Parts: sequence; C-alpha cells; structure tokens
Amino acid sequence: MSKITFLGAGSTVFAKNVLGDCMTVDALQDFEFALFDINEERLQDSEMMLNNLKKSLNATVTVKAYQDRKEALRGAKYVINAIQVGGYDPATITDFEIPKKYGLRQTIADTLGIGGIFRNLRTIPVMQEFARDIKEVCPDAWFLNYTNPMAVLTNIMLKEGIKTVGLCHSVQVCTRELLESLEMPTDDVQWKIAGINHMAWLLEITRHGEDLYPEIKKRAKEKQKEKHDDMVRFELMDKFGYYITESSEHNAEYHPYFIKSQYPELIERFNIPLDEYPRRCVNQIEDWKKMRDDLVNDQNLTHERSREYGSYIIEAMETDKPFKIGGNVLNTGRLISNLPENAVVEVPCLVDASGIAPTYVGDLPEQLAALNRTNINTQLLTVEAALTRKKEKIYQAAMLDPHTSAELSMDDIISLCDDLIEAHGDWLPAYE
Repeated sequence: MSKITFLGAGSTVFAKNVLGDCMTVDALQDFEFALFDINEERLQDSEMMLNNLKKSLNATVTVKAYQDRKEALRGAKYVINAIQVGGYDPATITDFEIPKKYGLRQTIADTLGIGGIFRNLRTIPVMQEFARDIKEVCPDAWFLNYTNPMAVLTNIMLKEGIKTVGLCHSVQVCTRELLESLEMPTDDVQWKIAGINHMAWLLEITRHGEDLYPEIKKRAKEKQKEKHDDMVRFELMDKFGYYITESSEHNAEYHPYFIKSQYPELIERFNIPLDEYPRRCVNQIEDWKKMRDDLVNDQNLTHERSREYGSYIIEAMETDKPFKIGGNVLNTGRLISNLPENAVVEVPCLVDASGIAPTYVGDLPEQLAALNRTNINTQLLTVEAALTRKKEKIYQAAMLDPHTSAELSMDDIISLCDDLIEAHGDWLPAYE
C-alpha cells in the first residue's frame, strides 16, 4: 500500500484541507494516510476528523495515526510537512517581545526579519532530523514543504539530498484577489509569476490578450486615496512597477521603507497591522476551542477540494497528467538568471510522473531582482548559521536584514541576537 505521511498532522484544519483534498482523488484511494504529531491530543483529533471525512466522502483510503515518527515515514511515497516548532507560547511571543525592547516592531515575523531568522534556527534542526529519517526509511519520497520560513527550510532539505518542493498559498490566489479588490473581471485571465517566496512578482497579467496592468495601476492609485488592507503592496507597485504575491502585512517587514521609528506616521498612512501574527495566534487558539467539537466529532463532515497544491501534485505524479504549480525550488542553472544559483526561487513548475520540472524565467526586471536579493542575503546567511553553528553568522544574517538594519545599529543587532539566543534556550542548539 502506498503511503502519504503528514508531519504536523495536529494542524487539524490544514490536515482537513490537504488530506481531504487527497480523499477526493480517485488515483489515491488505495493510499494510507499516515499521521504524526508530537501533540497526541491534536493527533487523535485529526485522526477522528479524517475518519469521519472518509465515511462522508465514501473514500477507501486508510487513515492511521503513529506515535513513532520513523514508523510514520517508513515506506512513504510522499511526505507533507506542516510543523511549527515552539508554537505561539513561548516561541512566537519571544520573537516579538524581545525585539520590541530594542524598538524593533514586526507584523508577522515568520519569513524574514529577526523573527524569521530565529523561527528558522529553531526549525532547521527538526527538519534535519526529518531528513535523516527519510534517507533511512523512505529515501525516494517527495517532501512537500508547507512550513515557513519557506525558502530557507526548503533549501535545507535540498542540501540534505531530499526531493523537495516548497508550497505556498499566495501564488494561487494573487491575481484573483488583486482583480476582485479592484472590481475587475477574473475570468480568462493569464498570468506569469516568479521571484522568491512571499516576494514573487506578477510579471505579466492579460485578459483576452490585453495587458491588464495599465488599468490595475490606474484603479490602484485611486484606491490608495482611502484606507484599505493592501496599501503596502499598492505602494510597492507604484514605486517599483509590479505587484507582489504576498500580503501587505508581510511585505511591510520585508523592506526598509514602512515600519520606521523615525517615521511613525507611516504605520497609519499605510494601515500596517503591527503585532498581527500574535493576534492571529490568540484568535486561532480561541476559535479552535469553539470549533473543535464541530470539526472533530461531526459524523457528517464533508469537504470540497481546495486550491492547495498538495493533492494536485500527488495526482499528477500518480497519473502522469501534467499540472502546473508555482513551486519553491533551488535556482539551479539560474532559472532566474539575475538571482544567485544557491538561492531558493519561486517559479512556474510542471508536475507529472517524472517529478517536478521548474521552468526557465530568465532575468527579472532589475529593480525586482534587487529587492529579492536583499531578502536572499539574509536567507543564505541563516542557512550558513544553522549549518556552521556560529553566532557570527546569525549576527551577519540579522545585519543584512533590510528592516532590522534600517532601524538598529550593529551593536544593538548583536545584543538583540544574543538576547534571543538566551531566551530561546533549549529550542536552539548550541552556537559558538
């Protein structure tokens, strides 16, 4: 029996989306869905939920929860990763509260910035454990990574020799949400997106052969006259010429232009939600308490296939029916020719029975490549820090971060990193 293993299966809602999607695929009905999570209660919740869903959908898959990670992985053909190391308390709280003492504010802190760096540093050792297990018990498995920080963690798994693709939600929804926000038609739209995760660029967008960018920019300028939730991205499009895939709250902290102690009025002007991610975490915890019984114990629970790439990738590999995704892959052969070859880039990829084939993009417009490189600098130094276990590499990664370096002196950045290393304690390995 073929196996799909879900690491972090205690993320019950996300497990419903991805594995619920897989239950609707005819080619996957003989698969075992192997569930693993370090939180046994949440693991049991997901197992019960998926078995209820299996009955409602008349699926013939096997759902099995495992206490032993290596056994969950043994013989897997596909591994889906959706873990969060350290959780909201203590890790996310630490990522936000200690930088605040230095006057460094953040919105999401799960990708770049000082919070993203330390989220990487505590997650990478766990990913390396996954890689060791995979090489031992399922060396040919495809690793579908949904865990942030996407670029660095995908890079680490590829360095470990694991067949890996990083998957994000933002590519699928970017064009539709943009057009809907500007009250423009969304049917028959063609688009091309490439860059890096959370900072990929809508390079082309047409409808019936007509370039939509002039009308998009015209409507966006008008919309900027009133408060809305996408002001940062519209400002970046105005100044750099192209729309970006990930949300304004994310991009506010990927650049040095928006969250500035010397210009506090920018927070109001661009409607930037500081401390947004901790608020979301608290709300999700409260929402889960309310929805748990309905989701876990609902005998009539049902599901419609979502836009998540996971099930479509597995179906394409199993049936050899090609499917196109926006995937995070190593920039081997300079898929994006003006970005570093050792970086992970987000580009169109073709999926079929032979695996995942990234497409060649060529040069990005130079201003876009330049913005990407500012983030890649920190990503690559974070990889070095994790692999060498040297504190100086952590400091260098932070000093190269656009937002952190725009706000703090080098001495303060080093002091902040030391405080975060101490506060993380056993969540991090020892650094010299």
